Amino acid sequence: MEENKKVLGYYDYTVILTYIGMLVGFTGITCVMEGRFRQAMLCLMAAGICDMLDGTVAATKERTKREKRFGVQIDSLSDLICFGALPALFVYEINGKSYPAFLAAGFYILCALVRLAYFNVMEEERQNREDGCRKLYLGLPVTTIALILPTCYVIQRRGTAGSAGSYIAVLFVTAAAFLLPFRIKKPYLAGKVGITIAGAVEFIIILTGTVLDV
Repeated sequence: MEENKKVLGYYDYTVILTYIGMLVGFTGITCVMEGRFRQAMLCLMAAGICDMLDGTVAATKERTKREKRFGVQIDSLSDLICFGALPALFVYEINGKSYPAFLAAGFYILCALVRLAYFNVMEEERQNREDGCRKLYLGLPVTTIALILPTCYVIQRRGTAGSAGSYIAVLFVTAAAFLLPFRIKKPYLAGKVGITIAGAVEFIIILTGTVLDV
C-alpha cells in the first residue's frame, strides 16, 4: 500500500535515467550561471540522451497504472528543467541579459510549460483508452532543443553565421513550434539512430574544443 511507503516516489531502474537527466540539466544551469557555455551545451545534449533512452528502459518492465502515470509526470517535470529552464537561461545569459533575450527566454519557457502540461493530460487520457506507446506527436517536442541549440552554438562559435542575437530568433521560433498542432511521427529505431549520430557529431565537436568557449 502507498500509505506504508517509507519514502514517497518510485526509485526502480525505470526512472533512474530520468533522475540522472534532471541532475545533468541542473548541472548545465549552474554552468550557464558561471559563464561556462560550452559545458552547458554538453549537459543539454547529455540530458537529451537520457530522455531519449528512458522510455525504452521503462518499457522493459511491467508497471502498474500508478507507476506509468508517475513516469509521465516525472519525465515532463524533468523536461521543464532540462529543455525549458536550461535553454532559456542560456540564451538570456549569452546575450548579456538583454531585454530582448529576457522576453525570448520568458516566452520560450512559458510555451514549454504549456506544452508539457497539455501533453501530460493527453497522454493520461490516451493510456486510459489504449495500451502501448504513442505513435504521433502534436507540435514540436521540447526535447528537440537538445539538438537545435547546440547546432546554433556550433555555427555561431565557428563564426560561419549569425551572432549571439540569433539565439533569440531561434528561441522564439522553437517556442512557437511547441504549441502549433502539426503532426510529427515518433521516431523508431532508424530515427533514433539518426538522431544519435547527429547528436554524437555535435557532442564531439563541442567536447574536443573545436568550438571555442566564450
